[in-house]
Amino acid sequence: MNPQMLALAALGWVLEDDDRASRYLELTGLDPDSLRTGLGDPMILASALEFLSNHEPDLIRAAEALAVTPEELVAAKDALHA
Repeated sequence: MNPQMLALAALGWVLEDDDRASRYLELTGLDPDSLRTGLGDPMILASALEFLSNHEPDLIRAAEALAVTPEELVAAKDALHA
């Protein structure tokens, strides 16, 4: 899966839980409108992967839910930052 698609899938996983979504928005400083308008921005997409990378339990759960490895999520984050 390419980095952008993986990041979109990860973002969907982050946002499906209200508490996790609130934490993501709070930590990134994004609001729902800026998130919606920024879905094509690699930095916005990378922010979801960065969020997961900074909390290993979520990283592992997201990887399991998306049928990828945690390392693939981190590699996608790095690719989007490049």
